[in-house]
Amino acid sequence: MAACSHLADIARLQPPKLSQSVHREECTQCFDNQDHPLGIDVCLSCFNGGCLGRDRHHARTHVEKTGHFFTLNVKRKLRPSANRAKDEEPPAKMKKLAIVEEREEEKYEYKTVLKCWKCDSQSGLEIPDASLDPHVKSLSDGVMQSLSSARQSEVKAWEEEFAACEHTLTLEQLATGPILASGLAHCSKCDLKENLWLCLTCGSLGCGRQQFGGIGGNGHGLQHFEETRHPISVKLGTITPEGGADIYCYLCNDSKLDPEIAAHLATFGINQIEHNLKFDFSLTGEDGKALEPVFGSGLTGISNLGNSCYMASVIQTLFSLPAFRERYYPSAATHWQSCTESLPANCVDCQMHKLADGLLSGRYSHPRPNASGHADPKATPTPVFQEGVRPSGFKALVGKGHEEFATMRQQDAEEFLTYMFGVLRRQAKKVGAGVSEPTEVFAFGMEQRLECGECKRVRYRVDGMDVISVPVPAREKGKDEDGKTVFEEVPLKECLDILTGVEALEYTCPSCHKNVIATKRSRFATFPQVLVIHAKKFQLVNWVPSKLDIPIIVPPSDVLELDEYIGRGLQPGEQELPDDKTATPGLPQFNEAAMAQLEAMGFPAVRCQKALLATGNNDAEAAMEWLFAHMEDPDIDAPIQSAGSSGSASEPPAEQVNMLVEMGFAPAQARKALRETGGNGERAVEWLFSHPDDTGEEIPASSGADTPKAVHPGGSSDLPAKYRLKAFISHKGPSVHSGHYVAHIRQEDSWVLFNDEKVVKADAESVRELKKLAYLYVFERM
Repeated sequence: MAACSHLADIARLQPPKLSQSVHREECTQCFDNQDHPLGIDVCLSCFNGGCLGRDRHHARTHVEKTGHFFTLNVKRKLRPSANRAKDEEPPAKMKKLAIVEEREEEKYEYKTVLKCWKCDSQSGLEIPDASLDPHVKSLSDGVMQSLSSARQSEVKAWEEEFAACEHTLTLEQLATGPILASGLAHCSKCDLKENLWLCLTCGSLGCGRQQFGGIGGNGHGLQHFEETRHPISVKLGTITPEGGADIYCYLCNDSKLDPEIAAHLATFGINQIEHNLKFDFSLTGEDGKALEPVFGSGLTGISNLGNSCYMASVIQTLFSLPAFRERYYPSAATHWQSCTESLPANCVDCQMHKLADGLLSGRYSHPRPNASGHADPKATPTPVFQEGVRPSGFKALVGKGHEEFATMRQQDAEEFLTYMFGVLRRQAKKVGAGVSEPTEVFAFGMEQRLECGECKRVRYRVDGMDVISVPVPAREKGKDEDGKTVFEEVPLKECLDILTGVEALEYTCPSCHKNVIATKRSRFATFPQVLVIHAKKFQLVNWVPSKLDIPIIVPPSDVLELDEYIGRGLQPGEQELPDDKTATPGLPQFNEAAMAQLEAMGFPAVRCQKALLATGNNDAEAAMEWLFAHMEDPDIDAPIQSAGSSGSASEPPAEQVNMLVEMGFAPAQARKALRETGGNGERAVEWLFSHPDDTGEEIPASSGADTPKAVHPGGSSDLPAKYRLKAFISHKGPSVHSGHYVAHIRQEDSWVLFNDEKVVKADAESVRELKKLAYLYVFERM
């Protein structure tokens, strides 16, 4: 083997810093990993991981694009004594205590070797003796001893978790008994109904402290502590059935964790216990036999990264659709060659192409090797499943900076789906024209009709949508043998009838100039190519959100017809309501029906307007959720700085604009978002996600700046609007933030169950039953 003449150049390279991600486990552009016979080449300049396959050769591509020609080849082999551990099923739930530095050297044998790609531009020249050089050894040790990118993202995800303190661990409670719901309605010393804190010692309910920006709070919770020295309080509205709650210790003057929060809440009659932790779905048929594992193209499982089943079910559903397959699979190789991002791990398109290749190529869809290293499904009576691909890089990238999706906690699949739409649309805008946008198959318009009950004048508007959320009426049928409430079946059509039905609300009519009862009605203005229906089956029981298992009946043959729900716009003889002249100059015309609903709940007008701005100015429920999440923002009651006001005439700070530009938004969009949200960076991002079609260009005041620019919402108004069920995502557990998600996907005329890494032929009877309890339904237009 010829000696390398470039070793002198390696002296300028430095080991990875603590803040740097080292991609030594897996290629950043495909799912080939360090267990592959050829291993992974880790770039010693930027620590990118590249594979060495003949077809993909991502390590060589990286060298050609960057000129980084020194790499460390890493190969891993399981020690014989660790084979049994490898065959065990991965845990369904990730616990924080599991994020520890494992002694991998006890489980695996590693082989590393320095390579120079300047000497051999096709496969890299191996330099075995280079490890004798102290500097080369320090580089190698730095790569191998640092946290891998996958482990680093897991550790970061837990960084913000709170710890217990001596006061939560030694909390003593007074036996006061259950508190009636009326006792949790407002502060015990004033009439405030928000920002309420429950003392976990005696059950006293006090409001929080007054904060900058006018947040409601008279400090009665703090006053109670000063009078009694009861240290621990929990904030109402943050309690979840999986054990979550905002806990504050006045003695520590900090947020803390209460390991016994369920028991402490039970003292006051608040039931938070997650009774059943076995939320997995059965993998046996009605005959008791194990369901048959399937393998091949489009049948690749996704390994659970720890509470990641919500993400896996959404990804599998998206890549079952032609729009996503055609956008990301055929162009995978060409994108890897032409991508301008220096690091594929930081490119959304690279990670989407990686997912497409991993899920659709079939390269990773094969039975897990048994202890002898050979796939032998007949060697054991139990099914042999896949290992599944591990999209840890994708999860870390798309969740980066998000307060929920960056964590290792279970999340809501519907929220993640809509969040993904925003991520992909932002990436499309960053890349520019000529790139197809697969999420457009979900886009459609909902026509909102408002009619004054007095003058009978009307107003129409069309709101762009991607998902339709339908209410599901809860009609109790009785109790089962375990004492669990059983609900009557509800036809899906009834849910759609309720959604599109007439709703009465209080309204200040700009024509009558008085408070009236108005009616609101929703209809489809256009129909999408792919319709996602989100079934809302929740109720708030004693401050704990609970999911109800209400069966929904999909029409026969899984075919849904929506012709009767189309909107027709302004009809002959109808008179339009005049514009609201009290609107703030420079701000859009706020959704009147949503404003009326929010104000009727007691929210101040400025808060309602900010919530609607942040959530797309469409839906009162989405705005209400935003309000609950932002009640403690310091500037929640500050006046909105509109584009036309003197307070916002100056440009936003350059550093804030640059931050949003680096996220992929145009400078004009970034400046407008900051103006619309009073310079709040977090709200500006939310505003941008909610206004994907806003270019940021301001309309001159003389042309009517208070009139929103008409934007086509997507979809088609052509009839018939007939759909067939393509997939559904089911959930087991008391809350969408706990439990387990799986996806059923129609392939040809049969159904396949995607349960993390386990992919099996679905049993017909289980499909019928689980379809009734689905959380998300995905219909394709016929």
